Amino acid sequence: MNPLSTQRLILRNWQDQDGDLFHLINSDDKVIEFFPMRRSRAEADAMMDRIAAGIAKNGFGLAAIEIAESGEVAGFSGLHITDGLPVAEDGAIEIAWRLAPQFWGKGYASEAARRWLDYGFAELGLERIISFAVYNNHRSTAVMRRIGMRARPDLTFDHPKVPDTHPQLKRHVFFEMLADDWQG
Repeated sequence: MNPLSTQRLILRNWQDQDGDLFHLINSDDKVIEFFPMRRSRAEADAMMDRIAAGIAKNGFGLAAIEIAESGEVAGFSGLHITDGLPVAEDGAIEIAWRLAPQFWGKGYASEAARRWLDYGFAELGLERIISFAVYNNHRSTAVMRRIGMRARPDLTFDHPKVPDTHPQLKRHVFFEMLADDWQG
């Protein structure tokens, strides 16, 4: 993957030195509030390696968000190939993000996501990009709205990969953007 950039950010593949931050955003209770699992360091390292390999293969993925001015890694944002959703075909492209709490409220998620939308529509030629979140994850749905995605209440769904032991996390809202709606 060639790094993408915005005014303040560099979106790039993961590097070994990013492991501490990657583990944090996959184990911190505030960050993972709407996910049913917390990853150990070994699980997070394995996940980071899988994501990095996917980015190298596909040219996109859930890439590290690096703050250009400081070199700090804040979290990830990117495009992801989905499967197993009852409301989208396998291979649909999802946009997603996750940041460490100290980087919340600074506009980094929206800034990175806008760059990924541009990349998806202008460079990859995608027709549609989707996003979804637990119904009461207001931080994520606020980002979806800020970047111009459209809510699709008719496609609200129970996520099949969320275990029944976490019923409060099953219900997901669905958002999408079509290429014709992108204002790049």
